[in-house]
Amino acid sequence: MKFAQDIILKPVITEKSMDGIASKRYTFKVATDATKPEIAKAVEELFGVEVAKVNVINMKKKPKRMGYHYGYTSEWKKAIVTLTATSKEIEFFNGLN
Repeated sequence: MKFAQDIILKPVITEKSMDGIASKRYTFKVATDATKPEIAKAVEELFGVEVAKVNVINMKKKPKRMGYHYGYTSEWKKAIVTLTATSKEIEFFNGLN
């Protein structure tokens, strides 16, 4: 059994993700083996909100260099969670705007 803390790893804080907060769309970094129903259940359990929709994006690795040394960033999974119109907002993101 997976715990909600193991599915939702951390919030993604970018300009684009902050613009979505007005329309109740929140972005999270999630576990790579997490499914849409698991992500929705974890967000509802952790934050006490109602989830309407979950979109998932697999972020591919990218080449990076630092001087002579080169390598790749790690692959990760991003989830964009849309809340229902009647749901309350997530308080964590309110202080960031």
